[in-house]
This record gives sequence, C-alpha cells and structure tokens, in this order.
Amino acid sequence: MERLLDVSELEPCEPLELSLAAAEDLGPGEYLRVLHRREPFPLYRILDDRGFAHRTVPGERTAFEIFVWRRTDPEARRAVDHALDR
Repeated sequence: MERLLDVSELEPCEPLELSLAAAEDLGPGEYLRVLHRREPFPLYRILDDRGFAHRTVPGERTAFEIFVWRRTDPEARRAVDHALDR
C-alpha cells in the first residue's frame, strides 16, 4: 500500500524531517512515495543507515519521486516494483 507525501513546496529542513518521520511510520507492506522538487541526497544516507531501501525516478507531478520501503519487507518491495511498472 502506498503512502503519499508531497514536500515539493516546503522549505529545508522540513522535507527531510517529514520524509524520515513518514518512513519510520511505515507498516508491513507499505511504501512511501515522496514528491520532491529536488533530489534529496542527504535523505538517502540517513535512509540507508536506518534500514530503508529507496529508488528515485523522474516525477510526473514534481521533478522527483522517491520511493522508500523497509529493506526487510519483500511485500513493500513488490508493491514499489508494481507501481514503477505502470
């Protein structure tokens, strides 16, 4: 199941803080789709350190869409793959 977070209009550091909080709140089978106007390189390192996987693609509504899921959650990984295949 997807959780959507649009941080494209927020000022730093809000996108980072909100993205991390939303990622930590993910349940089994859930992934986070973050809509962002720039590529959040600092976020990637923190996600990696906290056990999350992520993938960034060009966005349809914003410049970037960042998909985040728990590395240990194969159901969420399949859901991300399915969302990206569309």
